[in-house]
Amino acid sequence: MGLAGAACCGAAGHAAETAGFAGDVDFMKKHTPLVLLQDGDAAVAVAPDYQGRVMTSTYDHKAGPSFGWINRPVIEKGILPPEEAKGKLEEHIYIFGGEERFWLGPEGGQYALYFKPGAKFEFADWKTPAVIDTEPFEVVGKSATSASFHRECELTNYSGTVFKLGIERTVSLLDAAATEKLLEVDLPDGVRMVGYETDNRITNKGDQAWVAGTGLPSIWILGMYNPSPETTIVIPFKQGAEEELGPKVNDSYFGKIPADYLQVKDELLFFKGDGTRRGKIGISPQRSLGIAGSYDAAGKVLNIVTYNVQDAPNGYVNSMWEHQKEPYAGDVINSYNDGSPEPGAAPLGPFYELETSSPAAALKPGGTMRHVQRTFHIQGTEAELDPLAKQLLGAGLDAIKAAF
Repeated sequence: MGLAGAACCGAAGHAAETAGFAGDVDFMKKHTPLVLLQDGDAAVAVAPDYQGRVMTSTYDHKAGPSFGWINRPVIEKGILPPEEAKGKLEEHIYIFGGEERFWLGPEGGQYALYFKPGAKFEFADWKTPAVIDTEPFEVVGKSATSASFHRECELTNYSGTVFKLGIERTVSLLDAAATEKLLEVDLPDGVRMVGYETDNRITNKGDQAWVAGTGLPSIWILGMYNPSPETTIVIPFKQGAEEELGPKVNDSYFGKIPADYLQVKDELLFFKGDGTRRGKIGISPQRSLGIAGSYDAAGKVLNIVTYNVQDAPNGYVNSMWEHQKEPYAGDVINSYNDGSPEPGAAPLGPFYELETSSPAAALKPGGTMRHVQRTFHIQGTEAELDPLAKQLLGAGLDAIKAAF
């Protein structure tokens, strides 16, 4: 995430020991408008008032699990008047949950969008910009299987640079044929699945070019998923010497992660998605293979996230909460496992996340940066899912289950 460092996408099968997808949709409809996209049994629920956020998805809209983590107490309470939010978590962020949301980077550093000029890089001064927290996006297009959203805003970064942005976001369902083509796999006949993509764009609406010396924004896509003791995140990466490609993984966000939560091999890593210990990891663009995922052994659900790998002449923004030596040496893939932020404190969720980011957007007036993320949840027998896991993530289910 950010604050507490969430990460993004790839969740799983215990999806709801709550009321499943249908129950989550019924609940959310009482508190916020929803756009439901449907193709056969597969469905996605999108909330325009939460920035066109994919709240949850399922492969069976009547009786299937709900893959997005839904923070019912916060949704129920709604957006508080500023005086009531003062001194509460809501003063900094509304954690509505949701399986895939639109954010902007960087979070921290001298070009941060979440700290006002002169603020300290501490939680007390951290605040999510309203445009990606409490303000709605306008619905500008809708069909049975897709919905498009628009928003314009003005943001000032930590260094005082003003950005006038146009935001476009389209959520589209992906059927089995599209999934096979995009992932270059053959889906076994017995599996059930839901897949969708979000096409996210930011445009420079001002009259000045965005340049590295005064800060560049980026598109940051994050999701929150239901954790379980049997959920393991898997991220493959490029093999190679650290002198050439850099560290295999950045695990310095919230302190070193112990071996019983993070296992790093030569070309892939395993990270627990159980929602019991707070930690965040990142994969650099030099290491990324454009894919991350997770496996929920209890629900027998393989979760896959991909993004449009593209050239990044200006690097990727760095979101570390500090004055940065390398503000454009950030990660392209992140994963976050929730847990207590400090001794005695409750977790934010719990949830876990998978995230992807666009390159830093050095845009001339009228220029646009595009970032596409795709999410797939595939449920089946282990015999059906094992070859998919090996092909997509480089690890079979036995290796994933044995990691911890």
